[in-house]
Amino acid sequence: MGWDRHVYGERDAPSTVVEHGDFECPYCAAAAPVLKELVDGSGGRVRLVFRHFPLFTRHPFALTAALASEAAAAEGRFWDLHDLLFRHQADLSDPQLVALASRAGVQDPGAVVGEAAQRHRPAVEADYADGGAAGVRGTPTLFVDGRLYTGRVELAALRRELGLRR
Repeated sequence: MGWDRHVYGERDAPSTVVEHGDFECPYCAAAAPVLKELVDGSGGRVRLVFRHFPLFTRHPFALTAALASEAAAAEGRFWDLHDLLFRHQADLSDPQLVALASRAGVQDPGAVVGEAAQRHRPAVEADYADGGAAGVRGTPTLFVDGRLYTGRVELAALRRELGLRR
């Protein structure tokens, strides 16, 4: 399992923002469009890497949503489902995950829940363990070019951190 399974932007961009996130976290939902805009406006200089850090003790659907996103990733639909999960995080029940997977273009939407999704558990667990080892305790936690980012998840602040103009 590579640390860069889920890359948004140019895979060989010189700068990397790694987000440790939880699909049921409202702060992650707020950060998602900011991070995508950061990458989209970077002219290929920044890539975003998403790593799972489901806060399952606080968010009862975080783990099943992470598994669903991994199942979607198996069909090349991670980012499609990623966006939908954040937009619909008030209901991440199994029936909703199947419906969102269908909307995201997943060919077998039923495979994102239940026993079928469990085969993706090692990837989610590896992300979670790596995050814990790196000191992640909450979400979203960002690392910018390998350094913990402690600023606000705002476009201007992130651009400054990365040395990007406008």
